[in-house]
Amino acid sequence: MNSYTILFIIAAYFGVLLLISYLTGRKNSGNDAFFLGNRQSPWIIVSIGMIGTSLSGVTFVSVPGMVRSIDMTYMQTVLGFFFGYIVIAKILLPLYYKLKLTSIYSYLDGRIGPHSYKTGASFFLLSKIVGAAARLYLVVLILQNYVFSTWNIPFGVTVILSIFLVWLYTYRSGIRTIIWTDTLQALCLLAMLVVIIWQVKDRMGLDLNGMVDTITTSSHFRIFEFRDWHSTQHFVKQFFSGIFITIVMTGLDQDMMQKNLSCKSLKEAQKNMYTYGFAFTPVNFLFLSLGVLLIALADQQQITLPAMNDDILPMFCTSGMLGDSILIFFTIGIIAAAFSSADSALTALTTSFCVDILGVEQQEAAKAKRTRLKVHLGISVLFAVIILVFKAVNSRSVIDAIYMIASYTYGPLLGLFVFGLFTKRQPRDTWVPWICIVSPFICFGIDYVVKQVWGYTFSYEMLMLNGALTFGMLWMVSRPMTNRSCS
Repeated sequence: MNSYTILFIIAAYFGVLLLISYLTGRKNSGNDAFFLGNRQSPWIIVSIGMIGTSLSGVTFVSVPGMVRSIDMTYMQTVLGFFFGYIVIAKILLPLYYKLKLTSIYSYLDGRIGPHSYKTGASFFLLSKIVGAAARLYLVVLILQNYVFSTWNIPFGVTVILSIFLVWLYTYRSGIRTIIWTDTLQALCLLAMLVVIIWQVKDRMGLDLNGMVDTITTSSHFRIFEFRDWHSTQHFVKQFFSGIFITIVMTGLDQDMMQKNLSCKSLKEAQKNMYTYGFAFTPVNFLFLSLGVLLIALADQQQITLPAMNDDILPMFCTSGMLGDSILIFFTIGIIAAAFSSADSALTALTTSFCVDILGVEQQEAAKAKRTRLKVHLGISVLFAVIILVFKAVNSRSVIDAIYMIASYTYGPLLGLFVFGLFTKRQPRDTWVPWICIVSPFICFGIDYVVKQVWGYTFSYEMLMLNGALTFGMLWMVSRPMTNRSCS
């Protein structure tokens, strides 16, 4: 495959994104358009785009690979996701629309106090910028190793160019632009997924029925685990963790909720959430099915699979085993998955920092816009710096540790919102930052002790423990409410 052909396709792809940015931002470049899309986003477009945002570039390569180690048990978590989306639609979205929020963390200011508000926003900012940079780093590394290295382009240049392109098509109108660009990227991602599955099927010499039989009769077609309670893949752990992961990482995440808040009304936002939640299940099933097919193809062709699960799909797509043209589809798919997540994170981080930390809503319009533009550029630069630091460290274990730390920081957010929504007590606001800092450390200690003494390994359920611990400590330093409202 001619490398210049790939370069042309990538350039054309970003050209379309820039065209969308121009069309959506030429008359609407103010903060209301950037933060909430003037609250005029079509719900079905938001729903499609959110699929692309949820399926980051890491998901694109990791989910098919995880089949080798845990079969298709990830579907247990995905089933939990669906019920989590219902909770968001029924409980959180009505609250956010009732209060007409721009940043969802401003709810904590009215319910508990300014220290809680700043704490919640700070936890989001820390978790999101490090987590989003880590995701983008892993994808840029794949593009560098399999695509751009053929032109001897330095990794730093690839990083700077990638982030510059994301900045370029988001700086004008933020959410107003990315609901459309994310929709395009989600459709590209799903199309690439179907193309790759079809190519694997043809390489194995199967018809459609044969492909289905190969998947369903595979030893890796194991979805449910009910027997081994110590297993991190046990159904109860995975299903209920899926519910709480969705509530926290979608319902309490400015990145995901900002798109919902851009819908015209609460009713349309709820329709978006139901549709998105329903569609997310078969999409993940397709990714896992691709993993089963890749393992079956390796067995059939006596292909040695790489040691790392994350390298399985890239190996097949870049080695010519599935045909030369599949590299183009893989490149487009990985770019679509990576940048639909990165542009959304960049916009949400800009919004949260401007609204929650700098209070731009209190500034006059022209000054607020200038502030937002500076923050947007600053966070883009910070993205690049963090990614280059990851590259300098050059350790996959460090990235895994960052993901673990990020998962711990969402627990206090869960505890704060649950306490605010479901109690009529008022905690001491000045104590809240300390509680939210201490809780993850206590959870880390509990995880270590339990593993050493009983051999039990916490998985996603650590999020629930973290939230419950935060809730309990908030209760201990609270008193019955007198003049504040629960809502």
